[in-house]
Amino acid sequence: MAGGSGGRLAARVSQGGGLGFIAYGYQSLDALRSEVDTARSLLQIDSNSLLPIGIGYLGWRLESPGVAAHDLLSVALNNHVQAIWLSFGTQLHSWIDFIRKSERKPGNTKIIVQVDSLNEALVAVRDWKADVVVAQGIEAGGHGSATAPSLLTLLSEILSTIPEDGPPILGAGGIVNGAQVASLLGIGASGAVLGTRFLLSPESLYSELQRQALIAAPTGSSVRTTAFDQVRNTLGWPEGIDGRGLRNSTVDEFQEGANLDDLRRKYAAAVKTGDVDRIVTWAGASVGLLNRILPAKVSDCIDPLVSFRYLAQEIVEEIHRDCVTHLQAVNSLFE
Repeated sequence: MAGGSGGRLAARVSQGGGLGFIAYGYQSLDALRSEVDTARSLLQIDSNSLLPIGIGYLGWRLESPGVAAHDLLSVALNNHVQAIWLSFGTQLHSWIDFIRKSERKPGNTKIIVQVDSLNEALVAVRDWKADVVVAQGIEAGGHGSATAPSLLTLLSEILSTIPEDGPPILGAGGIVNGAQVASLLGIGASGAVLGTRFLLSPESLYSELQRQALIAAPTGSSVRTTAFDQVRNTLGWPEGIDGRGLRNSTVDEFQEGANLDDLRRKYAAAVKTGDVDRIVTWAGASVGLLNRILPAKVSDCIDPLVSFRYLAQEIVEEIHRDCVTHLQAVNSLFE
């Protein structure tokens, strides 16, 4: 999620056995370079070696007037990141062509394409030759299609259509624990993508107030809305795209028809204080499950806080253990 995952989180996730991503949203070119440098330093990888993280780009941002798209993509290519994630654009094919022509070694950079329908998946596989496809269900936190099917429905549809020798298909949307990952593997997915769960880690870019809001949020408290894009003036998303975040006063007043200029002034003031009753806290539909995570070590945190704060590496390891336990339980039914 843009605004949630930087170089520190990406590096720690990869150290735990996952593949962590830096989410590029609205920051400057220099800011993106800085996040990559942070990841490289933490991973202790020299500048000529493959950097085991990815960078995610919003297609519509790359396509916006005045944006140095090739320079932004070159940050990933010049740093030899393992993967580039593309989503929400009308010209994704052109960015894929640029990546393929510019990478140091053919196939060195894996291209991940996010989709929210079977048709999009077919284009990504057949026309664009994506290395990995991520199917994003409507449960996903952050931005996504307002009309996407549920993740299980979307995944099942894609998996039943894409040839067996096609690229890996991953599932995204409302996944926060190993049991849910196991369920995706059970229907044939090659893996899972998690976002909200990692926002609780001290390595994320979220504030402590946002983390507390996530841990306190009950099931049903995340909603799909365009309110946050309107008040932040982060417009330009493709038609039909909105965002899922925690309901707060910004959402309520926007839905009630409050004056947009007033809402923008209130939001700007809230950003300065970190007021979570105004600012956006992106969260998936399973956010209510986060209030049941186990205590975690906080010895390496910048400032030791309450026990729900996992290091990102420990989150990966805990999810893996949980997933294996559930898969073994299912397997035991056939013994």
